[in-house]
Amino acid sequence: MIKVGIIDDEILARKVLEEYCNKIDNFKIILNTGNPLEFVNFVQQNEIDLIFLDIKMPELNGLEILRSMLRPPKVILTTAYSEYALESYNYGVVDYLLKPIKLERFLKAINKVSTKVLTQPNIYNESKELQIKYEGMPVNIQFSSIMYIQSFGNYLKIFTDSRMYLISETLINITTLLSESFQRTHKSYIVNLNRVSKASRTHLLIEDKKVPVSTMYKVIVYEKLVILSKYKK
Repeated sequence: MIKVGIIDDEILARKVLEEYCNKIDNFKIILNTGNPLEFVNFVQQNEIDLIFLDIKMPELNGLEILRSMLRPPKVILTTAYSEYALESYNYGVVDYLLKPIKLERFLKAINKVSTKVLTQPNIYNESKELQIKYEGMPVNIQFSSIMYIQSFGNYLKIFTDSRMYLISETLINITTLLSESFQRTHKSYIVNLNRVSKASRTHLLIEDKKVPVSTMYKVIVYEKLVILSKYKK
C-alpha cells in the first residue's frame, strides 16, 4: 500500500487528484490539505510514501517545502506554472504535472513511482551513530554528540562535544546518514535540533555557538522545534 498526501490550496485541484488517486488500487490517501504547514506538522509524526505538491501556496510554497525537508518522500509537483519545471528536478521530483491535470498524464506520472516506492530499500541509517571516514580511518560518532554540521568549500565541518571533524563530503549526501532530529537551517548548515538551547528569528543557539537560520528554512525549523519541545515536556 502506498500512503499518499495531497497538498494544494485549490479545492478543485485537490478534488481532481483525490478522484484520480481513488482509482488506483494500492493508493491510500492519508492527508488531503490546502495548508502547507499542516503537511509540515503531519510528516513529523507520520510516514508518507508519495505527495502531490502544489508550488504556489500561501505562507510556504512547494519548492520551499522541498528545500527544507531533510528526507522528503517521493514527490509529484502539480502546478499551473511551467517555468518551475527545470528548478524542480534539482530536488529529485518524480514528475511535474501541469494543471489542469488529465487522467492519462496522471497515470504516466504514477507509473514512474509506484514500483519504486514499493520495492526500494530503506537507504537511510537507522542507527544512533554517524559513520564517516576521517583521515582514512572509519569513525563512528554518536548522533547525540553532534551539535551542528557546516559546509566548508568541498568539505564539511562536524562539530561535536569533544572535537571538530573535517571530512570530504557534501551536505546533500550526509543528510541520508542522519536521524530525523537533524534539520537544514541554511545553505551551509545542518543542526541537531535536540541540542538547541535558544532560538531567535535569525539564529539558533547551541552551547555558545550561534548558527544562522535563513528565510528559506525558517518555517520548517521553528515548526520542528515546537514539536520537539512538546515531546520533551
